[in-house]
Amino acid sequence: MKTDIQELDGKIVATLDGELDTAAAIEVEQALQPLYHSDGRDVVIECEHLEYIASSGLRILLGILKAVKAAGGKVALRNMNDDIKSVFTMTGLISLFEVE
Repeated sequence: MKTDIQELDGKIVATLDGELDTAAAIEVEQALQPLYHSDGRDVVIECEHLEYIASSGLRILLGILKAVKAAGGKVALRNMNDDIKSVFTMTGLISLFEVE
């Protein structure tokens, strides 16, 4: 699982590449720590190359959402494939995030 964080147009963009399964969750959560401290900036999670997400990955994204919203920002999920979108839809979490 690869992660990358960049600042673009005043937003923090985190790119997820691979499978966000239980084995990768600890490493990914550490890599995404800067998102918990967004200072009110909006966060975009780029999911174009995210192939799989486990419940531990959903937990990480919910934690980021909570922190970003508390600071006055928004979290958007961008370019989800049908499988990833289905997981968010089935769990009801899709309504919590902005979807691009």
